[in-house]
Amino acid sequence: MHMIQGKDIVIVGLQPWDTEIGSNCKDIALEMSKSNRVLYINSPLDRVTKIRHKDKTFVKNRLAKLKQQENNLVSIAPNLWVYDPDVIIESVNWIKVDFIFDMLNKRNNKLLANSINKAIAVLGMKDFILFNDSDIFRSFYLKELLNPFMSIYYSRDYLLATDYWKHHGERLEPKLMAKNDICVANSTYLTDLCKRYNPNSYYVGQGCEISAFLKAGDLPVPDEIPAIPKPIVGYVGALTTIRLDLEIITHIATENPEWSIVLVGPEDDEFKASQLHDLKNVHFTGPKDPQELPAYIGSFTVCINPQLVNQLTIGNYPRKIDEYLAAGKPVVATKTEGMYEFRDHCFLATNKQEYVKFIQEAIALDSAESAAKRKEFASSHTWENSVGKIYEAISVSAVTA
Repeated sequence: MHMIQGKDIVIVGLQPWDTEIGSNCKDIALEMSKSNRVLYINSPLDRVTKIRHKDKTFVKNRLAKLKQQENNLVSIAPNLWVYDPDVIIESVNWIKVDFIFDMLNKRNNKLLANSINKAIAVLGMKDFILFNDSDIFRSFYLKELLNPFMSIYYSRDYLLATDYWKHHGERLEPKLMAKNDICVANSTYLTDLCKRYNPNSYYVGQGCEISAFLKAGDLPVPDEIPAIPKPIVGYVGALTTIRLDLEIITHIATENPEWSIVLVGPEDDEFKASQLHDLKNVHFTGPKDPQELPAYIGSFTVCINPQLVNQLTIGNYPRKIDEYLAAGKPVVATKTEGMYEFRDHCFLATNKQEYVKFIQEAIALDSAESAAKRKEFASSHTWENSVGKIYEAISVSAVTA
């Protein structure tokens, strides 16, 4: 595995350090800081967020730091600092006239770059690497404004499938990919997309915090599970119709009333109103704390990921699958490009009939030996390995530059 040591790395992205959800970028920053100095830039506060969410804790904290002009550069681990930019940028994405958007967005970039340079100066960083976690707009001009030794664009989701990013993102993301020294992506689909605009694009996979899932079979069974008949076909995650196929889940449940379908997670309005709530063999547990999820997965007979195939899902890295496999569970998932790497360890279905067929096979063929192989495969998906591939891409680019 390649290693980059003793470098200075500045990370910008979409998620602040205090985000309440899992963050690839935070995990990457922590791994990089084991052998390099890392400056993690929190997303700057924008004017609309300041006004609309003034009562939220994170807004109050940012405003307090802006007022005091102190404590906005904090060391949170050896070699890792988090910086709150001391600026408020304008909310410009609603502007649909390209040249007006570009003018105001460049002004936002300049404000952000000037603020980041203050933190860089305090830490004495030189010849640093700029790592951009999919921040298409606010960081579009940072390569030119910060003048890093090397710039990297990290693609981990197909953002252009969402309305917020679509209009200006379709125009700007290809340009951003092209002008960075290298692009790295966490799925083969996104890697191929990057390669359209930048030949120096590399697949780096992704890590997953799976230690708790590896022990899933040894955890106490959640209270509501013993009363549910086996076999249990289970899903863990947000129940949203933009990502999941209601028809597939309904077909599995109606065609096999002897199977119990357990769905763990918050529901959107379409799921709440669906026929699934009328089926006796379908059980909704509601949302659970993340630390409870391994125990639920450990109680399943088979795990499923019945995704819709659309721009939002087709290329995303399926972190959920790593968690299922780490628990040793057989998995039936929708066949997408993002599932290509998992093809030897999962049943990949293209329609609702194949879901039923493969679940039957998964139940019949499961064994301790196959469970051990699934755990071994999931255990290879560490942040150490993923960041090692990023380091390899940096090394190759540095040699050929």
